[in-house]
Amino acid sequence: MHRVVVVATDRVVPFDLATPCEVFHCVRLADGRHGYRVRVAGTAREIDAGPFRMKVRYGLEELARADTVVLAGIADASAPVDPRLIRAVQRAARRGARIASICSGAFLLAATGLLDGKRATTHWLAAAELARRHPRVRVDPDVLYVDEGKILTSAGAAAAFDLCLHMVRRDYGSAVAVAAARASVMPLERDGGQSQFIAHPPPAPDGASLSPLLAWLEANLHAPLTLDVIARRGAASVRSLNRRFRAQTGTTPLQWLLRARVRRAQLLLETTAHSVERIASSAGFGSATSFREHFRRIVSTSPQAYRRAFRRSQVRGGSVR
Repeated sequence: MHRVVVVATDRVVPFDLATPCEVFHCVRLADGRHGYRVRVAGTAREIDAGPFRMKVRYGLEELARADTVVLAGIADASAPVDPRLIRAVQRAARRGARIASICSGAFLLAATGLLDGKRATTHWLAAAELARRHPRVRVDPDVLYVDEGKILTSAGAAAAFDLCLHMVRRDYGSAVAVAAARASVMPLERDGGQSQFIAHPPPAPDGASLSPLLAWLEANLHAPLTLDVIARRGAASVRSLNRRFRAQTGTTPLQWLLRARVRRAQLLLETTAHSVERIASSAGFGSATSFREHFRRIVSTSPQAYRRAFRRSQVRGGSVR
């Protein structure tokens, strides 16, 4: 079983601590087994969590057994980082563990030196300070999360869900990630490159919400959809449609559609024995060649390799090797 250790320091942000605990705890595999064993490790056995104090069962020695270490955000990013935590995270990384940070947890991760030379993100309000204090880190303040392989960082609040679901998808595939999202009563994770600055207006009587249109698109991914077709369905001009998509999803209609089609293809690769050509058609790609090109660009592997990797991860329990 994949072992996740979430680190709690003094002045930990309770939401950032709870999110990975909840998401990973909800993961069930096809045979009903838990996908992850989740533990919280503290820099002390009693942690100041702002509105309350909490007792932590495990100490930093737990990081020596972790497949994934998650550094939760902290309320005071200027506070000195416990040297014991730095050493424990560095040792875990050398052993091959995956290290992730949530929101201002990026300051803890940067203190270990593991972000040097890498692209990273944090809450947009803290991005300038992270860049100032750690000039060797390439800070991107605009995105929801950054995946650098063994090192991952996320922005604040809901972006923590996106990052955790992204890791579930990496470990166990799309079908398990979808189930985990439903169990957490969350939509499947947004793409990491989407903007942090996304407006979420309430549904309006004039149809300003994109929810019905997005549901229609999901149901019609196989169809030849153009901007004009989507705009007509949404009863909007192309210009208005682009503006609404950018405000509510952080991306363009065609980029949203492309990634939705790739996700549909991932699900089919995991759950069927269909040929690549059939999957390309079912997911709405014009040809198998186009499908392979887009899939490789977005997922960073080929459809065949993705299918093989997913099946291997199911056999060995999703552990990062």
